[in-house]
Amino acid sequence: MTNYVFTQMNPRLIFEIKLHGILLWASMGFFMPLGVIIIRMFNKEECSPRKLKAVIYIHAILQILAVLLAFAGAILSVMSFENSFNNNHQRIGLALYAAILLQTLVGFRRPKRGTKGRTIWYIFHWIFGTTTSLTGIVNTYTGLKAYHKRTSSNVRVWSILFTVEVSFLAFFYLFQEKWDYMQKQGEITGDEPVMVISSDQVEIQKEVLPRQSSRKSNSLGNYFAKNNALKKLFQVT
Repeated sequence: MTNYVFTQMNPRLIFEIKLHGILLWASMGFFMPLGVIIIRMFNKEECSPRKLKAVIYIHAILQILAVLLAFAGAILSVMSFENSFNNNHQRIGLALYAAILLQTLVGFRRPKRGTKGRTIWYIFHWIFGTTTSLTGIVNTYTGLKAYHKRTSSNVRVWSILFTVEVSFLAFFYLFQEKWDYMQKQGEITGDEPVMVISSDQVEIQKEVLPRQSSRKSNSLGNYFAKNNALKKLFQVT
């Protein structure tokens, strides 16, 4: 049955399926998680307002580019494919299109810092955006599986390449979370006492230590001398 479907597909339809996959791969598998990583890397308290503003613009450009590519893939799917929604890839894809649209609207409604509702907006935008990005990555795998079933083509190489890319992005995301912490391990904070020893204190210690050792040796000598004298006195008596 699969071979029969493959023979009935014309080269243009195969090209459009590949183009749909490339568009959604670039959108959900690269630009969207890259925008998440960038905003997480530089959205720090020590970041200057000018730098933070530039980072926000870069994040917004990457997300808008991801949205445009995603909807280009959606338009191509509606115009060229049979959308019966009888498989997981199409169902998840439909939910993702709605989630992307909602996340975009929420992003443009960003309240200013310090205003009421900023914390709720930030938590929702962060959790919802991260969930959407992860779901898009999962749906890329289901798309590769659907392409294999539709065309009988081997997608193992593409699955490996996509896994390597996602693993690199995940490693970079986790690494940048701990980068500031690792840098601060070699620094001395203000709460830790700092011992500063001057050259005069070193000389004083050099002088005191021999005196203390000589005193200890004299004390031991006096102790043994007294014991010997008492022993002789008892022997005489």
